[in-house]
Amino acid sequence: MRDETAEQPAPLRSGLTTGSCATATSLAAARLLLGGLSADAVEIILPKGKQVQMRLEFCRLTELGAEAGTIKDAGDDPDVTHGALLFCEVRLNTEPGVRFIAGRGVGTVTRPGLVLGVGEPAINPVPRKMIGDHLARLAEELGYAGGFDVTINVEDGEALALKTMNPRLGILGGLSILGTSGIVRPFSCAAYIASIHQGIDVAKTNGYLHIAACTGNASEDTMRRVYNLPEIALIEMGDFVGAVLKHLRKVPVDKLSLCGGFGKISKLAAGHMDLHSRHSSIDLPQLAEWAAAIGADTALQHSIREANTSQQALAMASAAGVALGDEVCRHALNFARSVVPAQVQVEVFAIDRQGGIVGHAGAFE
Repeated sequence: MRDETAEQPAPLRSGLTTGSCATATSLAAARLLLGGLSADAVEIILPKGKQVQMRLEFCRLTELGAEAGTIKDAGDDPDVTHGALLFCEVRLNTEPGVRFIAGRGVGTVTRPGLVLGVGEPAINPVPRKMIGDHLARLAEELGYAGGFDVTINVEDGEALALKTMNPRLGILGGLSILGTSGIVRPFSCAAYIASIHQGIDVAKTNGYLHIAACTGNASEDTMRRVYNLPEIALIEMGDFVGAVLKHLRKVPVDKLSLCGGFGKISKLAAGHMDLHSRHSSIDLPQLAEWAAAIGADTALQHSIREANTSQQALAMASAAGVALGDEVCRHALNFARSVVPAQVQVEVFAIDRQGGIVGHAGAFE
């Protein structure tokens, strides 16, 4: 478990991706094999040219090759792989090039729709290129004409993968080796957004043209109850509704059901693409105006403006017979429709904390 965050604001610390870890450890192991040099740190070049040095936990010969390991440091990003041991085993091969193997804790692709083919180890294209480029430079430097077999492992990766969207994407047996820049930028959530895009791609490629994008477990349970959708058609979007709506411009489906807590749906209704409290807040005066548009009297409008939470505002409106949940969903629906292509049918559900539907806009089918 990490230390508690300091109470005083401080600059957030960047980290390095699993792709960078795999590059560093494969390079160190290959250098030991070809040059006999064992080190406690290794320097790599990131895709945009920055050089970084990474500490090694070990670098040693094995019966069939060499292996090196490092501890993944995600900086201040809430990454499930932070603190995990990633290590690569390298063996020499007479055939030129690099062959990638999913070792312990690294997943294998089992469904079409991802950038990697079915049966491939879940090592994404940029990490593959980083590793290939570094090993090619090393081979040229040391006059080696053969190739490399690189097996990437993540300690406890099978368990860690259960905390990610990999099982739903059809990546089984462990984690994905990720990274496009080599750097983990704190709270950029680029990996989360990428997994949302992948989830939509996989669902459509496998013939699921009705998807439900949900903010959390309760909303997923609601969509299972309403539509009996399979896991592959449930997109865990968290706060990133914009990632769903914008991606549907490139990869449209027939129908999108959006489902989330009433407060988050009210943020979408106000035109926010990121529903996290860091980037948007619940607008109680706006809720009061929407309530007024559907019959709320002056006293109820005042009470909504003075409410402590959106749930309290909703409860007061419901007690007065004012369908604020439906009205908020209607505004959210209009905003979502303004972003996605016209051919995508959209509907919006708002739920309470128990998963009960408190608002809906768009037709059930």
